Amino acid sequence: MADFQYAQTRTGAQTGDMATDAGLRKFMLGVYNKLALGIALAGVLAFVAGTVPAVTQLVFGTPLYFVVQWGPIALMLGSMFFMKNPSPLATGIMYWAIVTMMGLGLGIWVAGAQAASVGAPVDFASRGGITFDNLTYVTIGKAFLITASAFGALSLFGYTTKRDLSGIGSFAMMALWGVVAMSLLNFILPPSSMFEWIIMGAVFALSAVLIAVETQQLKNGYYAFGGDARSLAVMTNWGALNFFISFINMFRIVLMFLSSRD
Repeated sequence: MADFQYAQTRTGAQTGDMATDAGLRKFMLGVYNKLALGIALAGVLAFVAGTVPAVTQLVFGTPLYFVVQWGPIALMLGSMFFMKNPSPLATGIMYWAIVTMMGLGLGIWVAGAQAASVGAPVDFASRGGITFDNLTYVTIGKAFLITASAFGALSLFGYTTKRDLSGIGSFAMMALWGVVAMSLLNFILPPSSMFEWIIMGAVFALSAVLIAVETQQLKNGYYAFGGDARSLAVMTNWGALNFFISFINMFRIVLMFLSSRD
């Protein structure tokens, strides 16, 4: 949902074959490892929030729900104003805070799957186009595998392509913020399933574009910073966060699609 401009890439500053650079591979592996840990933590938190009744009630039956729902957006917007000179510690804390809140929020889908697995009535209304009556752990697993495969292909494209994606990335970011504004408007207007599908489709397409763009920006940024360990640590956190948000956005939309078909 947000593409943090952690680096001003200097086009033309890179020399050599970046695809075979050992240092670049190590840096990118660090970003992907952090992303994998974030996804794993979010999955554990979602499972706990969806299967432990006391935690489910705390997260979704108290004002904490609004923190989980709106906290990530508030942190991302706030970072644009209060994090002018980001540090590895601050960006790391922000990454794990957003992972935690979004992971807990995903527990709503686990709760629906858990209820279906034991034949219990679903106490939640349909959220974000996902039909709880058709939601199962198998559906969640399928959605994860599809999303992971799509993410891998898109990131590989961004890593290997010779085409400059910065222009399309800027357009995609502006469009994505417009879609976010539309989704907020959807809370005010009468509910419309067609409007939800349009929003979700736009988010999926833009998130897919941003994964490829982000991968290329990380590549270029690695060379632009010229081995500055502090800047690379910050960029690792920003990169993992952008990837994580795009991954979760795509996962939710794939899950919506599968649950509407099952």
